Amino acid sequence: MVMWDRIKDQAKSFQQSQSARGTGGGHGQSGVHGSGSASGGSKAQLVGLFKTQLASVKSELKSGAYRDASMAMCALVAAADGQVEPAERQRVEELIVSNEVLQNFPADQLRQRFNQHVDRLLANFELGKAEVLQVIAKAAKKPAEARAVIQTGIVVAGADGHFEPSEQYAIREACAALGVPPTEFGI
Repeated sequence: MVMWDRIKDQAKSFQQSQSARGTGGGHGQSGVHGSGSASGGSKAQLVGLFKTQLASVKSELKSGAYRDASMAMCALVAAADGQVEPAERQRVEELIVSNEVLQNFPADQLRQRFNQHVDRLLANFELGKAEVLQVIAKAAKKPAEARAVIQTGIVVAGADGHFEPSEQYAIREACAALGVPPTEFGI
């Protein structure tokens, strides 16, 4: 639960910094940490907060690099434990096509890229992971897109109410590929 509290605090900080972005202030991050009063629904609230944050920058997330990196991220999270059951694949596909931000792209493109990455990961996990991380790294050129890719991964990982250690590790690897500190997301 402590990790979710840290992620929640980081999400609040990020949200405040996004609000302050247009004002030039940039001091919206103070005083957020240490609430510690996580309710039973904090995981769902956190996933919802990341969805809201992503939606707030939806108009900035229209590049092919973001699309491809997000699908690679979703595949990496889905296959983090080395397997992807058909039901899990379908659930992640549904999350992808119903995601407000990803609706910037045709659903068929998203499904095709996601499934292509999952198939590579299942065929040879280490080789597939190296290829997926290369695709994810292409979003590093734009910091807002890089952070959105990580948030997309966290939303997918947390959608079932569990944030497994293998999923956390996969997200940390994606953070490294993107040059984004995992501590920014409490991971």
